Amino acid sequence: MKEKLFAAIDENYEEMVSLRRHLHENPELSFHEVETPKLIANYHRQLGHEVRENVGGRGVVALLKGKKPGKTVALRADFDALPIQDEKDVSYRSKVPGVMHACGHDGHTASLIGLAKALNSLKDELSGTIVFIHQHAEELAPGGAIAMIEDRCLEGVDYIFGTHLWATEPLGKIQYKTGPIMAAADRFEITIQGQGGHGAKPHETKDSIVIGAQTVLALQQIVSRRVSPMDAAVISVGSFEAKNAFNVIADSVKIIGTARSFNEKVQTLLEREIKRVVEGVCLSGDVTGTVDYQRGYPALVNHHDEAVQVARLAKETPGVIEVEDMVPQMGGEDFSYYLQNVKGAFFFTGAKNPAWEKAYPHHHPKFDIDEKSLLISARLLGELALYYSNEK
Repeated sequence: MKEKLFAAIDENYEEMVSLRRHLHENPELSFHEVETPKLIANYHRQLGHEVRENVGGRGVVALLKGKKPGKTVALRADFDALPIQDEKDVSYRSKVPGVMHACGHDGHTASLIGLAKALNSLKDELSGTIVFIHQHAEELAPGGAIAMIEDRCLEGVDYIFGTHLWATEPLGKIQYKTGPIMAAADRFEITIQGQGGHGAKPHETKDSIVIGAQTVLALQQIVSRRVSPMDAAVISVGSFEAKNAFNVIADSVKIIGTARSFNEKVQTLLEREIKRVVEGVCLSGDVTGTVDYQRGYPALVNHHDEAVQVARLAKETPGVIEVEDMVPQMGGEDFSYYLQNVKGAFFFTGAKNPAWEKAYPHHHPKFDIDEKSLLISARLLGELALYYSNEK
């Protein structure tokens, strides 16, 4: 049956590419997806699947029931875009100013729909039920996953799998990991309130810029001196704002950044220490400081047996030339919420064209993928669906 599935997926390749390019030309931002979920729902209805729209807000869930008894396996793809101007010189360049698919979610959607059509053609031989979860708003916390779960998208699901097309890894590579594979992604905003004044008379001010600079440097000591060397963590400042004339000392400073970790113990430590650093530095400078710490997506932790099975099946998947036990990465993904509720795993599918000298990273204005990766991701997700839906 696996060979039949691969053949059916291959037959759908041109349609998958066409769909991916249509989505790339017509991107929609997180929590503002309107036409994309309509298009997805229409595809599944044409296949005769049971469809629920507006799941958790803007998500779509479709069900394919096999003729034989078996388990229920969910496959997830996200479909939101990013607020980035598309700078590629291609025929399918984004038509929406300032918005583009710079993370491959268009490819995720096209690949899953192509797989859904292929599985549908084999439904008389299929065991169990396949649930296609098309998720909105992965890029923007609180994300779409948690709302879709609250709206019962995992009801009756025994296993769940998902993949991310990865443009900086070569086509044909599958990356997997047991346990933590992606980090918890938190956001913090620090406001330091001093007393502004003339740049020629700093002694008459409470210089928020100097205190802010000291705060940024002090934050870097948290990971090196408070977190165990055996634990991974990152604190990065992405924004430091103190707008003023060249000869005026700013009254206040706003610092925005992110903290990343792989377990809740370290996550709690980072939150506590950031607040302590701000309190201490501000006390020494006789200014006031506040910290707004917002926990984002939790760490994405794969279930052991299911991640091992991803690796085993990947070695049998046409087009796969390398299977790598990867180093966990500090990026965040709200697929983590699904794995807190159901057994499963998340993996990466290489999408760098072998002919490209340079692959632009995710969230870059010139980001693109090798569309042959749509086939590989569909094949492996399809194998996982067949394997886990079979009661035996």
